[in-house]
Amino acid sequence: MVELAARLVEIESINPDIVAGGSGEGAIARFVAGWCERAGLETSLEEAAPGRPNVIAVARGLGGGRSLMLNAHMDTVGVDVMAEPFSGRLEGRRLYGRGSYDMKGSLAACMLATAEAKRRGLSGDMIVAAVADEEYASIGTEAVAAGVLADAAIVTEPTEMQLAVAHRGFVHLEIETQGRAAHGSRPHLGIDAIAKMGRVLVGIEQLDGTLRSNPTHRHVGSGSVHASLIDGGQDFSSYPARCALQAERRTIPGETVALVEGEVAEIVTRAGADDPDFSARVRVLGSREPFEVAEDEAIVRTVRRHATTVLGAEPDIVGVSYWADSALLAAAGIPTVLFGPRGEGAHAEVEWVDVGDLERCVEIYVAVATELCG
Repeated sequence: MVELAARLVEIESINPDIVAGGSGEGAIARFVAGWCERAGLETSLEEAAPGRPNVIAVARGLGGGRSLMLNAHMDTVGVDVMAEPFSGRLEGRRLYGRGSYDMKGSLAACMLATAEAKRRGLSGDMIVAAVADEEYASIGTEAVAAGVLADAAIVTEPTEMQLAVAHRGFVHLEIETQGRAAHGSRPHLGIDAIAKMGRVLVGIEQLDGTLRSNPTHRHVGSGSVHASLIDGGQDFSSYPARCALQAERRTIPGETVALVEGEVAEIVTRAGADDPDFSARVRVLGSREPFEVAEDEAIVRTVRRHATTVLGAEPDIVGVSYWADSALLAAAGIPTVLFGPRGEGAHAEVEWVDVGDLERCVEIYVAVATELCG
């Protein structure tokens, strides 16, 4: 376990859509594919986009059983703040390095568990989906969801050995206020688009306060909204003709893009009330759905039961605040849950994963597959 996880950490796989010059998933995908082939798994490299491969490795069943997918992403964020990002250093039970926690340690656990399933000769298929691009646009799991069939899935994001059955989604928005350009010495001719945006910003702050003061979901609480980026103006002595604000609305299960568009439209309407010079437009730049799986779903009950046996105590049922590829698999009709190791430092200066947890994850994944796949 330690050797494999450390080797994965040593391979730089920074997402090039996040950091210019990042190597992407090519090298790590070739390593994962080679390891899986040597373990006797049916293995293929499948490009989700040019130069952005997924690895699909299958412990083919003997026939008649259900199939289980283990999903883990190969890409990472950048390493500028890290002293030894690719060391794969082990200190005690902590394996350090970029991606150790998010989520190459989990990928190693998936590979080892699937190799064990191959050795056991289960009836159904066990599948490793090592995917590209989760940290940016999730084109890897989009491709998997469109082309790989499974009866259930575990997304092995680090959940602190808790069973995650829900997570938030998000909507990315752009709001643009229009003004009128003019020389700063001629205010009677100009309309200040940046000043007009101030009313929108107040509305966003008020909406965020309303949402967070009224948590309605058992596991993920409430949605939220924040201003992310703002741009406008050209120089000191000019009235700005436009101001563009990019904002993010985090959504909980049951909240839709249409709901969010309605909220923002109301903010814009209030901002322009009694102001004939106010003009604005809103557009959705992108979105991802929130995720939720019923606690009585078979995959949830099966993971919970075997985790209890391995851990000696029943794992907590939780929601996680981040978005994950589980939403894409669930939308494709695959009952999905999240379960992975403890650690610290996702996207941070110091990152580590508990290798004892990785070993326990292997044991749990194999036990779930043995029951589910037959």
